[in-house]
Amino acid sequence: MSHTAHIPSHRKPRRRASKSALRAGVAGGVLSTIAVAGAAGPAQAEPVTQTIEMPTITAGLSTAVAASAQATQQVALDLETQAHEDAAAESAAKKAKKAKAEAVRKAEAKKKAEAAAKAEAEAKERAERASRTAERTTLSASSGSSSGNSASASAPSSTPSSSSNATGSAAAVVAFAKAQVGDAYVAGGTGPNAWDCSGLVQAAYRSVGIDLPRVSQSQSTAGTQVSLDNLQPGDILYWGGAGSAYHVAIYVGGGQFVGAQNSSTGTVQRSMDYDRPSGAVRVL
Repeated sequence: MSHTAHIPSHRKPRRRASKSALRAGVAGGVLSTIAVAGAAGPAQAEPVTQTIEMPTITAGLSTAVAASAQATQQVALDLETQAHEDAAAESAAKKAKKAKAEAVRKAEAKKKAEAAAKAEAEAKERAERASRTAERTTLSASSGSSSGNSASASAPSSTPSSSSNATGSAAAVVAFAKAQVGDAYVAGGTGPNAWDCSGLVQAAYRSVGIDLPRVSQSQSTAGTQVSLDNLQPGDILYWGGAGSAYHVAIYVGGGQFVGAQNSSTGTVQRSMDYDRPSGAVRVL
């Protein structure tokens, strides 16, 4: 190869003058536009006179208001319910108090009525007893005058009378008692086929029109207390103290009595030596 062969140059080729001028003009125009805009900007700016409103969050507030209103309504309902319950409780308490007072009043009235009835019965019994005592006194005096000064009429017998001497109501009481011998003994029994001790005595005297108290304690004081050595048929025998007797029977004469003894023996006729009584009362 010849040393004169063309060797490419490494330098950049020169740009053409027209292109360079075009680029320079474009750049200058851009800069000029920026400069004009910058100079005109402050002169054309206007002061800010409008208030920018921030967006209002209404969803959450509405929920909170609704919840508060509901809670207030629930409290009001609870208070109203409590008021109704309190009123009902107060009304019930007043009714209960009134009912209790009425029950107490009725109980007191009943108690007073029972006490009055008991007092009237006791007064009637005392009057009847006094009348019978007066009648016996009159009969005794009449008998004494008709028989002269008989010792048997004026002096008490030292031994119990026999049943053959029973007359009138006493004889009827004795006959009734003897007719029940063999009947069963039942606590609280008042006949006609089962008796307790006071039930039998009460029924025997009722057969002659005399009403005795129901229980032995009262029957032991229903008449005049008499000695066991001066008994007459029809007298009431009692075991225990007068007014606190636990058993009664009817003296039938001859040193014997008829009584509803117990559930084992029933109604029996026994000698006084079988079970010596504590005392006796005379009703007839």
